[in-house]
Amino acid sequence: MRNVGITAFVFWTVMLGTTVPTPLYPLYESAVGIVPVEVTVLFAVYAIGVVVGLLTLGRLSDQIGRKPVLAIALLLAAAAASLFLVSDSLGMLLAARVLSGFSAALATGAGTAAIGEQLPADRKWLGPVLALVANMGGLASGTMLAGILAEWAGHPLRLSWIVHLGLIVLSLLGLTVVAETVRRGRATFRLQRLRVPREIRGEFVRASAAAGAGFAVLGVLTSITGILLGTELGKHDPALTGFVVFLGFVFTGTGQLIDRRLPPRVSLPASCVALIIAAALIATAVLGASLPALLAAAVVVGLATGSAVSAGLRAIATGVPAERRGEAFSAFFAILYTVLALPAIGVGIVIEYANLRWAGGVFSLVVGLLALTVLISLSRTRRRAPAPA
Repeated sequence: MRNVGITAFVFWTVMLGTTVPTPLYPLYESAVGIVPVEVTVLFAVYAIGVVVGLLTLGRLSDQIGRKPVLAIALLLAAAAASLFLVSDSLGMLLAARVLSGFSAALATGAGTAAIGEQLPADRKWLGPVLALVANMGGLASGTMLAGILAEWAGHPLRLSWIVHLGLIVLSLLGLTVVAETVRRGRATFRLQRLRVPREIRGEFVRASAAAGAGFAVLGVLTSITGILLGTELGKHDPALTGFVVFLGFVFTGTGQLIDRRLPPRVSLPASCVALIIAAALIATAVLGASLPALLAAAVVVGLATGSAVSAGLRAIATGVPAERRGEAFSAFFAILYTVLALPAIGVGIVIEYANLRWAGGVFSLVVGLLALTVLISLSRTRRRAPAPA
């Protein structure tokens, strides 16, 4: 179990670094002179980096081993942290975010696979749970760490990255004693094909739409929460910004765990209903300048997103042949991370040319309508389904 613990720590460390900038964005606005739309672009290029990494490097750990890929992910995370430490321009910040996206793409595949392979046969069921804890726990921890340090320690744009670099050094040292689980071969680089699985096309599209709506909300929360709290609520508080996003990621993980106990016919409709409620809460938070509504929205959208993601993964795992599951998983996550990026940019543009209230209102309406459309589609599909004999 030592190997499992170290691998999970490495995975957690990489993912932590991807969300450290979240509560710091308002500070970067002042220090570097960027505007809200550029903040959302900063967030979006991270998601684009993840997608490109998944499509080009998703199979790398199968070819050269889990340990080398995890080490590369840590080194990319260190390069990103180092760039953030010395950044004084938008270009340097963008480069750091792209590197961070690549590190997350590498760590997600290699870390999840390594944890499952290192567990004994009677504990294999723990693999997805531990990978989920490392992934979502890292995302949540990054926002809280940076928010707390920025609020109550000195050098807010430096200290968080120094701490992260220290965690990376510990992870690299720990990785040296972890046993490799894959026979090494030769690396080949080619773009993976993305196809919607024919066997589960309808279910795949509906799960992708629901989970994508949730990812879109998480992306917007991550990129503009600090702006919302500062401009509409008068709370220039990095720790509070970190806490709001922390709730979103923690409850996304919780939603996935809860969904494991729900009947498959229940989870996706429940996710859609929760997303409609979350859209109403976001509209209330933005239009009514309500902090309780914002906190509630983070919790509800996390639960909804986690459940929808779990439904999509379950559909692929049970409905697609083993030899095509990797391609299907890649397509699913490429869709989700693309949707994570684009709405954030759109909201940033609306903020730039109108205002935050307009952006929040329109975005909430679109999310609510998308979730309602999926819910209606699910209802019609159930009515058409033949009754059991």
